[in-house]
Amino acid sequence: MAQLIPANDVHDPRLDDFRALSTADRRPDRPGGRGLVIAEGTVVVRRLLASEYPVRALLGVSRRIEELAPDLANVHVPAYVASAELMAEVVGFHLNRGVLAVADRAPRPPVARIVAGSRVVAVLEGVGDHENLGALFRNAAALGVGGVLLGPGCSDPLYRRSVRVSMGNVLRVPFAAVDSWPEGLKVLRDNGFKIAALTPRPDSVPLRELAGEKVALLLGAEGPGLTDVALAAADVAIRIPMAPGVDSLNVATAAAVAFYELTGR
Repeated sequence: MAQLIPANDVHDPRLDDFRALSTADRRPDRPGGRGLVIAEGTVVVRRLLASEYPVRALLGVSRRIEELAPDLANVHVPAYVASAELMAEVVGFHLNRGVLAVADRAPRPPVARIVAGSRVVAVLEGVGDHENLGALFRNAAALGVGGVLLGPGCSDPLYRRSVRVSMGNVLRVPFAAVDSWPEGLKVLRDNGFKIAALTPRPDSVPLRELAGEKVALLLGAEGPGLTDVALAAADVAIRIPMAPGVDSLNVATAAAVAFYELTGR
């Protein structure tokens, strides 16, 4: 079982993994960033504990740590028990959810492995907003999408905010980066996928026409959408039919509609 350790000193070096998250956010590309995976709240912490990511430690108020006791029964890591006030000083903001866990990153699966076992995958280009990315992963998990492939301009799904918005589903849905763009999409065709670009342009076909097929769904950034390079790399352009006067949806919302249709939910 996890070792329960009282935390009474805000300067305790054992709490450094949790320190100043509001400024460093533990991103590897920012000063002080270490690239750790941060889970917030009991639901997300449970998903982290059940995932392949090697957990380093927990920090939480007594009540939240107690709620996690069944999940911690076979986890041999320190669980620091602190007051809400001490947690706020360490973390840098008041944490309503009352518990955090940190983990190291796990090796990413190759693109070929993700597509080999899937019927619908999402392929993202330029999705840089952490909340949109997290929502996309939550939708993918809920609607049975086999994995997410990340093209150029995408944020890291393991940023703290993305993990939180996804409700920990970035820890469950496999993802990988497409190393060359758009040439790397060839592996999708090699595995029998039709590459479909979701776009409101008028020559696109209704989404429902692809229901039942093996589809790699191309999704672009909020606002500009897919680049011309991505559109040219697709086999077909598809759209979500909409009422007059509205031509698009938020990318995570559009993805949810498309996932629902394509996975036959």
